[in-house]
Formats: sequence, C-alpha cells, structure tokens
Amino acid sequence: MSNYMLFLHQDSQRPRPSSPDEMMAVTKAYMAWAERMRAEGRLKGGDKLTNDPGKIMRPKDGRVTVTDGPYAESKEVVVGFFVISAKDYDEACNLSESCPHLKFGGRIEVRQVDQM
Repeated sequence: MSNYMLFLHQDSQRPRPSSPDEMMAVTKAYMAWAERMRAEGRLKGGDKLTNDPGKIMRPKDGRVTVTDGPYAESKEVVVGFFVISAKDYDEACNLSESCPHLKFGGRIEVRQVDQM
C-alpha cells in the first residue's frame, strides 16, 4: 500500500457556514469520514489549516526570502489535508469521493507520496 496526500482546495470567496449549528454539522461530517478511514486503517494523518495566509519561502541571491502569501488574488486556497493509504491512484480517488469536502463545494487534489 502507498500513501496519498489529499490536498483540500476551496474557493476563497465561498461563503462560510452561517451559524454555529451549521459549522458543527460540517465539522461532524469531516470527523465521521476521518474516523471511518481510521477504522479501516487508511488514515495516516490530516488537519485543517488555519485561515491565515501562511508564508512563502524562496531562495534569492544565496539567501532565503520569506514573504506573506498566498495573496488575496488567489481564487483558491488549500484549507486542509489528509494522508491515506491505498493500493493505487484508482483506489485513492475512489476513497476520496466520499470525503465531505466535495459535498461542501471543494476540490481534492490527490498526490502519491514518494516514500524515501
């Protein structure tokens, strides 16, 4: 079995849940999916990312520069991730289809982890 990283992308302009009850329902949906993956022995890790923009690091003239980013012009942001195990891309994508992120209007990027 290989590990696959599921990057959870979301439109930065998408409205957030409007009430605490709606937010709790969304949270419970993600937690239930993660618990199912964990019970199957597939979930290796995952988390929601904070709403801050993070930092971008780049090499420049022999030094490393650190800037804020991504910028507000970005239409899509990575809001979280999961790492799951699957036998191949087909199985990883099939497992990802049931992730509530798609139900809530997000996009999932599936990438195989190259275990070193």
